[in-house]
Amino acid sequence: MALGPLRALRLSLMTASTAIRASSAASAGLRAPAREGEGTRIVASSPARARRPIGVLSAAASAAAASTAPRRTLIGVRASASSTSAAAPPANSGSGDGKPPASASGGRRVGSVLADGDKAKGSDADADAPSSSSSSSSSSPATSSPSQLIDTNPPRGTRDFFPEDMRLRNWLFGRWADVARRFGFEQFDAPVLESEALFVRKAGEEITEQLYGFEDKGGRRVALRPEVTPSLARLVLQKGKALPLPAKWWAVAQCWRYERTTRGRRREHYQWNMDIVGVPGVEAEAELLAAMATFFGDVGLTPRDVGIKVSSRRVLSAVLRANGVPHEVFARACVAVDKADKLPREQVVAELAALGVSGEAAGGVLDATRCGSLDALEALLLGKLQAGGGGGGDGGDGGEQAAAIKDAVGDLRRLFDLAEAYGVADWLVFDASVVRGLAYYTGVVFEAFDRAGQLRAIAGGGRYDRLLSAFGGQDAPCAGFGFGDAVIVELLRDKGLLPDVSRASVDDVVFALDEARRPEACACAARLRAGGRSVDLVLEPGKRLKAALKAAERLGAGRVVLVGGKEWDERGCVVVRDMAARTQEEVRPEDLR
Repeated sequence: MALGPLRALRLSLMTASTAIRASSAASAGLRAPAREGEGTRIVASSPARARRPIGVLSAAASAAAASTAPRRTLIGVRASASSTSAAAPPANSGSGDGKPPASASGGRRVGSVLADGDKAKGSDADADAPSSSSSSSSSSPATSSPSQLIDTNPPRGTRDFFPEDMRLRNWLFGRWADVARRFGFEQFDAPVLESEALFVRKAGEEITEQLYGFEDKGGRRVALRPEVTPSLARLVLQKGKALPLPAKWWAVAQCWRYERTTRGRRREHYQWNMDIVGVPGVEAEAELLAAMATFFGDVGLTPRDVGIKVSSRRVLSAVLRANGVPHEVFARACVAVDKADKLPREQVVAELAALGVSGEAAGGVLDATRCGSLDALEALLLGKLQAGGGGGGDGGDGGEQAAAIKDAVGDLRRLFDLAEAYGVADWLVFDASVVRGLAYYTGVVFEAFDRAGQLRAIAGGGRYDRLLSAFGGQDAPCAGFGFGDAVIVELLRDKGLLPDVSRASVDDVVFALDEARRPEACACAARLRAGGRSVDLVLEPGKRLKAALKAAERLGAGRVVLVGGKEWDERGCVVVRDMAARTQEEVRPEDLR
């Protein structure tokens, strides 16, 4: 139907006005979100301007506005192979038939479209952009999101070991292994994943609360081992009577405990264990203490740096009995007393009170653990017994208790005499407060400590004669210690006693002076390696001699073997350069050693 003159004029003016406003919007940095329908609403993209409707354009006018708009960049989306342009075409631009154009993104608008110069972070344009989930009306797949870098830190409380860290770890493990070899111990190992029942006890130990325990896919309760001794007990029970006694075993094992991380305390650590099975007397503990002191001396520490506190659970048992503490709460009372140097006295007394120990008895126990010598402790206990403080909750006459006190103190005296014979007595300190937090200890207990008082316990151990029966087996006399890697490294670092592990160490670097001689260089490296030497063969083609010499210095190589040049071409020899002496000589390949 034909339009009247007046109506045609009005339509012409409206079209012109709309085109002018569209051009104005484009030049002002306005954006047009993809929208289907009769037209596209234009919204201001500048943060400083209010988000208000500017006008409604026809599909054709919208396309015209987009063609004159400043160049725009997609932020937060990855361009597909077929979408190489930085400009994002409006969703309803195209043939003018109202359908979105064909494109790699299926005509959907993804990500935020910012004009050049706008900031991606915190801008209104970015905040106002629809998410891919809210704009998924199209059935076409969305453009892939950018890859995100994973957290490169290890889980909290754990460690990565780069090559330089491995050099230090291998040095420490090597020292441990050397001491164990010199003392005639045999190495063993067990899975890091064990049955949870090995470690779950009912004595209030912290270790039970720190388990990495879970149910496996077969419905079994398992745990990452927090210590090694229960695993050793399982192996001893597995061998049964086929195990020749005494057995002297050692291991370096990774252990896991979910605890608060501090200096020298991590959620995973490596632990050196030495254990003796089948020796009932303190001769076993003396051997273990001598091994520990030997290690300290080997790494440069002295008795002025490190001490080993020694006490006995039998002595503590006599203390508890003398103060009327029932035998049935002995194990839990030991765990409470072990916290005496970590918690306020009132809190330890409260924990003992929860076990039924009176305040007076708890005070007597804590006072006894502060005795500075065996003679003083023995006199205190016997005096209390004679004054009528004996005959504790487990019965027994005063004569039996007096004999138990003298026997326990006598064991410690015997241990100190043996330490004198070993030449390690200067490392040992009697400390009645040492209990150790594990309930399975039954006799002598000991704990290595930093005399400066800056670090937590370095190592600890003792006698555990009744652990095997706790797992359903027949008891055997056992003693051992655990020695973690974290605290000793901190101490050695503080003392300036760590080795220099900044450089790798190889014996030789073999370098082909020209690529044509690479097969001969490989043969020379193989000959040296067959002779037991550590050899780094320069693998990159085109390297200059200067780079090879620099690599030799970085690796701490003693020699550089140069293959090629006139020495090879004319005389069939390689050049062996001594890096320390700064000399070189020609050697025939078959004479390389």
